[in-house]
Amino acid sequence: MSGKGLFISFEGIDGSGKSTQARLLAEALERAGHAVVLTREPGGSDGAEEIRALVLQGDPDRWSAETELLLFTAARRDHLERVIAPALTAGKVVICDRFADSTRMYQGLSRGDLRDKVDALHRLMIGIEPDLTLLIDMDPAAGLARAKARATAEERFEDFGLSLQQDMRAGFLRLAEEFAARFVVIDGDRAAEEVAADVLSMVEARLP
Repeated sequence: MSGKGLFISFEGIDGSGKSTQARLLAEALERAGHAVVLTREPGGSDGAEEIRALVLQGDPDRWSAETELLLFTAARRDHLERVIAPALTAGKVVICDRFADSTRMYQGLSRGDLRDKVDALHRLMIGIEPDLTLLIDMDPAAGLARAKARATAEERFEDFGLSLQQDMRAGFLRLAEEFAARFVVIDGDRAAEEVAADVLSMVEARLP
């Protein structure tokens, strides 16, 4: 489904620096002359951004894992239709801060043991995986401290505490083994510039 473009996703625990790395990669590729779309999940389209506010703000127990799964899938479908698919068809590089692997972790593993339902909904309603997934791996305690230091309204998942982040890191590393053909694990416990250099080298090898 990715057509002529290249679809790259960034994954990692909260506070891992993946959003920074996604932005740095987009800037580097644009400087090199590539047409780039930098986007995020949940969100990335008008409808999906409205759903983002529902799922990332408020009390940790606001939604069940099952309800979260439906909300995230609805947001992803709108994002796919309105942003991702048109950009890939146009031959652009799409860089997405989180995609379906985050749902496999947050709702599929750590929050509700719903992996079978996550995958079934993904096949039915989304039907696309990134060409390359960059997992920014780092210590969960350090990542959580960094995430909480941002002090934004979108801290619902951070409020579940360190144990969730620990489960998430282990789960992401297992996903990297499960989908080894598209995952690259990058050490995020370094200066942002060092991480960015590794990210760019991995991406340049896969550019058309």
